[in-house]
Order: sequence, then structure tokens, then C-alpha cells
Amino acid sequence: MNPYIGHESQLYGVEEHRLVGGKGDGMRLFEVHNGKGIDLTVCADRCADISRLRFKGQNMSYMTACGYVAPAYYDSIGANWLNSFTAGFLTTCGFQNVGIPNEDEGEELPLHGSIGNTPCEHIYYREEGDELCIYATVKDETIFGRKLVLERKISVSTKENVIVITDKILNCGDKDEQVGILYHMNMGYPLLDEDSIITIPSNQVIARNAHAQEDIENWMKVQKPTEHYEERCYYHYFKDGKGYASIEQPKIGTKLEITYDAKELDHFVQWKMMGVRDYVMGLECGNTLPEGRAEMRKRGQLKFVKPGESLNYKVTIRLS
Repeated sequence: MNPYIGHESQLYGVEEHRLVGGKGDGMRLFEVHNGKGIDLTVCADRCADISRLRFKGQNMSYMTACGYVAPAYYDSIGANWLNSFTAGFLTTCGFQNVGIPNEDEGEELPLHGSIGNTPCEHIYYREEGDELCIYATVKDETIFGRKLVLERKISVSTKENVIVITDKILNCGDKDEQVGILYHMNMGYPLLDEDSIITIPSNQVIARNAHAQEDIENWMKVQKPTEHYEERCYYHYFKDGKGYASIEQPKIGTKLEITYDAKELDHFVQWKMMGVRDYVMGLECGNTLPEGRAEMRKRGQLKFVKPGESLNYKVTIRLS
């Protein structure tokens, strides 16, 4: 017990709020403050994703022009997912599809799947030692189809500026289920601008298409907001199983690092979108590429989970 304070929120803590007005009206938000520099917002009504991330008062993440959009506005047709794509620091993509809309085994699959627009069935927070922890359960279940449950834990240290996202995806059905997931993490201004330093020490870099290939030698370079910019994506691979990416902004003296197990999350997508107001760098680890389920099935690269079993993933974010 600290004799200098009346309530622990003077130093750190978690507060639950609701939005009022606009398309985000009624959304539940958990505001986490670790007392060392990290302030983040977890959306209870959108997969316990992280909508905002600030470090020492500076914004780290990107929010689209959509702003906060409640899941009631989600449209699963084609690419209409974009109309409710808040981005934020983290949008979870999956489980039935990651990437482009496509048809696979008679099922019409929307852009990036529906899990990121699914509210938590149950969410709560508690203090555990030197960590502030948010626990959430999200169900991706349907009659005659997949029965997957995501158990997510977001741990924020009160001793150092570290965030750990731990996910368990459990198959509660009676048949093998395909599970795709992409941790769509989005860097924004002022962390991101033309002076940012991008480091991804991968062993191999592959351009997604011919447009990206034209500028592959500059994959690590960031430019100013550019009119009519067409997005470029690069796929990175790590032979030693140690996934790593960082962005450093010398003007504000801040560095954000992402680490994960590249054997489990065996794909990494770098999304360069240097447009006007659409200015974002995605640093995205996942167990699949954003090429759509049908294409990944053709490549024999889909991941499956057996009944009663689970897939387990962990992503760590460190700020300094």
C-alpha cells in the first residue's frame, strides 16, 4: 500500500467508458493507463481489439476516416468491411477469411472476415502483480458451421512499457476447422512520417504484386502523404523463427517493437499506404497471407484446429 495516494488510479489503472454519439454510440471501451507512458484503448464491442495507443502523450496508431463504428454497421458483402474499418492499433482479421473477398467450397467470404466486428461475450479486467490484464471471450460460431471461441488476454506492465497479447482459439465443434488470423497492427502519425525508420530483419522479402515489385528496393522507406497513392504490400519471412519488426521516430525519440514466434505466426505483411489522410504503415503478423482462403487452400497453406483443441499465439509490443 502506497501511503502517498488515496486511490491506485493516481498511478495506473483501467477505466470502462461508453461512447456517445455517431456510429460508435454505445460502444464499450476499456482505457488502460500503466503509469510509465502507455495509454491504450480496448474495444469490448470489437473483438477486444486496441483502437488507440499512445506513448508519453504521443499517438502511435492510425485511425481511419471512419472513426469508431459499432458492429451493428458491419456489412459482410464483398469489401464493404472497409466502411467500418476503424484500423486503430490492432484490428484482428479472420477467422473464416483473411484478405480479399473470395468464394471457397461454396461459401462467400468477405474481406478480412468477421471476427474484428464481433462483440465480446464476456470481458473484464483485473490487476495481477505488476500487470493490468484484460480478459475477453469472443465467439465465432454459427449453426451448421464453424464453432470457434477466442480467449484473449491483454497484459500491460506497470513496471515497463510492454504490452502482451495472448490468444487461444478453441474449436468447440465436432469437425476440423480452418482458422486464419492476421494481427493487423497499424502505425500512424506522428510515429509515422517520412523520417520514420522501419526495421524488419527478414531473410526474404516478396512483393505482393507487380505494382509493389516496381518499388521493392524502397520497401523500408516512408514518404510524405501522396495524392492518388496505391497501396503496396510486402511479405517478409524469418528463417530463425524469431519474428521482429520495429518503427522508430527520431523526432519524438520513440521506438515501437513487435516480437512474436514466426514458426507459429509464419507470415508477416508490411502494408504501405502513403495516401493523403489514408497514411498508415501496417506491421502485421499472422498464420496466413491476405490472399483469401481459396488461394491459400490451393497453396496448401491453410491452418486447421481439431475438435477440442486450440491454436495459441502471442504478440509482444515494446515501447521505448
